[in-house]
Amino acid sequence: MTNDPQGSYGSNPQGSYGSNPQGSYGSNPQGSYGAMPPGQPQPGRPVVGGNGMATAALVLGILALITSWTVIGGVFLGLLAVILGFLGLRKARRGLATGRGRAIAGIILGLLSIAIAVALIAVGVSILNSEEAQNLQDCLRDAGTNQSEVQQCEDEFRDQIEGS
Repeated sequence: MTNDPQGSYGSNPQGSYGSNPQGSYGSNPQGSYGAMPPGQPQPGRPVVGGNGMATAALVLGILALITSWTVIGGVFLGLLAVILGFLGLRKARRGLATGRGRAIAGIILGLLSIAIAVALIAVGVSILNSEEAQNLQDCLRDAGTNQSEVQQCEDEFRDQIEGS
């Protein structure tokens, strides 16, 4: 073999073949290999998007609160707001979506509207089951279709309620 002053065929005077003086191939001075800068989405992780369930919970919670004087508005819409709010909150906690605050607001408004509707239903039932309401029902049944007696029953009921 001949002695080549510049090295053998294919030799690299700066080191072995493929060596990188700044570090290994693909090294990242900010962190480990493949690390993304802060604020950048990580590969393989789903991109966090909006949370339609949280938004729907908030909208239904507002509608339920506005219509809480009705059974459908207060109870039904409130229940839907609570269900969608918990689903949206679970999605936000897993990091799959944003909207944690909207989900919590929807849950609170839904529960509040359910409570108002149930309280109003309870008040209505207690009024209908009161002695005054029973007297009115008896009076109206006895009055039949006679309009003057019906008016007299209503006046007596009003006087009993206002006098209580």
